[in-house]
Amino acid sequence: MSTSTLPHGRETSTGSGPARRPRRTGRQDTRTAMLFIAPAALGFLVFLAWPTLRGIWLSFTSFNLLTPSEFVGLANYRRLVQDPIFWDSLLVTVQYVLLNIGIQTALALLIALMMHHLTQSTFLRGVVLAPYLVSNVVAAIVWLWILDTQFGVANQVISWIGLDRIGFLSDETWAVPTIALINVWRHMGYTALLIFAGLQTLPQSVYEAARIDGASEVRTFFTITLPLLRPILALVLIMTVIGSFQVFDTVAVTTAGGPANATNVLQLYIYDMAFGRFQFGYASAMSVALLVVLAVITFLQFRLTRAGSTDLA
Repeated sequence: MSTSTLPHGRETSTGSGPARRPRRTGRQDTRTAMLFIAPAALGFLVFLAWPTLRGIWLSFTSFNLLTPSEFVGLANYRRLVQDPIFWDSLLVTVQYVLLNIGIQTALALLIALMMHHLTQSTFLRGVVLAPYLVSNVVAAIVWLWILDTQFGVANQVISWIGLDRIGFLSDETWAVPTIALINVWRHMGYTALLIFAGLQTLPQSVYEAARIDGASEVRTFFTITLPLLRPILALVLIMTVIGSFQVFDTVAVTTAGGPANATNVLQLYIYDMAFGRFQFGYASAMSVALLVVLAVITFLQFRLTRAGSTDLA
């Protein structure tokens, strides 16, 4: 096989041997990448981008499914500002989020530390994750039966002890904490596994140095584990806060917003306005307001927790 030299110095094969496989051009790579991205991009446009834009447009209209939408400007937002039920629902939602996030994060961190230090059994990880495999509706129905004031197992045990029965889901004081604990039970294992995965990425050399210096377990946790785990905890907090603000099915199954609107969370109020009273314009305005609140909270969380940086060198 002979070779010839091109004017710019590159050599090319001219013999009868096997031809060199041509390199894939940048255009071919781009076309292949687009084929892989296309299904996800189509799903994003159809199920997220278009509904979001449609919802924002409906928030400026009066629309009830039976008549064409009519542009009303900022009327829905002025009504929202003056609507006491909207603010009550937002307050109830914030109470639920604080209880759910606080308890869930603390318990998940504890479980993750126990799995990291005591056992890394795959079976135990499956047991911890098991409640997350149950749908929200099924979990709510099961707990509704367990916590029933008259026939529930929990109140049977309480009465055997000699205490008064508790209206876990029928008392205004107990309803929101009970719903928060139900969702803590369901999501705690999933959150623990996320933190557990983060713990496994921490370098053991740092802990060995701490042991050589005589640092206690408590001091090691607060000065090494928590700072190095900060990006994972920030991610977990952002995900759980967004999910908690969207609580709906557990409330709809167990209390339907009662008693006396004590559990009327914002998602349930939006659903009632849209599909109960067919006021889609006003419901869309509340949805846009919730979107703005979540965007602001997520931005603040990201900046305050420095989620995009790590303390690892």
